Amino acid sequence: QVQLVESGGGLVQAGDSLRLSCTASERTFTPLVMGWFRQAPGKEREFVARITWSGGSTYYADSVKGRFTISRDNAKNTVYLQMNSLKPEDTAIYYCAARLGSLEYNYWGQGTQVTVSL
Repeated sequence: QVQLVESGGGLVQAGDSLRLSCTASERTFTPLVMGWFRQAPGKEREFVARITWSGGSTYYADSVKGRFTISRDNAKNTVYLQMNSLKPEDTAIYYCAARLGSLEYNYWGQGTQVTVSL
């Protein structure tokens, strides 16, 4: 069973940056897509960004477009989420996920907390 482990969360001030990392436990793991999601207190989980594992094609939620950048390092089995110009409304638990096919995400990490203060 593949495990996804996120890191890099923390407490920052508005306008600051953070980089989240997500590493898959198996070196031979080759998903179709890796994604980042987030869930704020009292809200449903929402999509943030995704990247195709082979070609590196990216897609972002409108709320983070221009501020967040998703990337991957295939050799390290790691996907990153660079978050710039953070806002208090970005406060949430951030989860990475892996999709093997064209439908649902099959594997999820445990989440990492990002808190942005004024």
